[in-house]
Amino acid sequence: MHPTAASAREIVRRSGSNLAFALAVLPRAVRGDMEVFYAFCRVVDDLVDEPGLEEPERRAGLDRWRALVEGTATDPSPGIESEFADLLRRRDPQRADLLAILDGMEMDLAPSTFATEAELRRYCYHVASAVGLVSVTLFGCVDSRSRAYAEELGYALQWTNILRDVGEDARKGRVFLPLEDLRRFGLTEEAILSGAPDAAKFGRLMKHEATVARAHYGEALAVFATLPKADRRALRSAELMRRIYSGILDTMERDGFRVFATRYRLGKATMLGEFLRAKFLG
Repeated sequence: MHPTAASAREIVRRSGSNLAFALAVLPRAVRGDMEVFYAFCRVVDDLVDEPGLEEPERRAGLDRWRALVEGTATDPSPGIESEFADLLRRRDPQRADLLAILDGMEMDLAPSTFATEAELRRYCYHVASAVGLVSVTLFGCVDSRSRAYAEELGYALQWTNILRDVGEDARKGRVFLPLEDLRRFGLTEEAILSGAPDAAKFGRLMKHEATVARAHYGEALAVFATLPKADRRALRSAELMRRIYSGILDTMERDGFRVFATRYRLGKATMLGEFLRAKFLG
């Protein structure tokens, strides 16, 4: 089946990601809208990452979604395109946020390194924070500060993803860590790509990057505490993601950041406990 012919529910069911897991704590109506949005994110991400496509095909696919967002394409096909077009009409998320997500996908079409922490943060904004900015609208948040929460949480989640995936990315020939930080701790891009950097230097680098991620988690949580109760309740799915990913970060650090040998995840019992907490306690 062509990806865009599948329904949002089918795409979410096949994904098996932590985000799809987190959607299950939402009220049914909100969950349906978030499934459509998540499916959009999944499809455009696959346009960039899935093997077997030439770059012109990938760019044409992203251009098609850009046209749907901007309203210049008025012929959505059955499946996720039609569901997404309906979501745009009903919920009216900010088009700039959706276009920022597509800009992030384009960044991944021509992979590059990030010289500074600021450059990496800009990338994280497009591939993660912008997703959060759309999500808070779909969750039904009304306080404008929810956008600041979403932006900070996006940085934190993506930074954690990058740390978890250092080994996997190195095997693909990519380094996402800021090059200025590698130099600061006496490492090179080639050392990371080798899969066997100096252990002590790498450990210090990863502790530093974990501190950056935790600072963003802390900023998100500080904003969350100022939001009205209704918005805090609406953000239960986002808070579940925060607890899951900060837990993964803690696990990595306790284990010495063995990211070249291990892909870290929380245990099933912990995941279930966090799910029940989000579902019934908020």
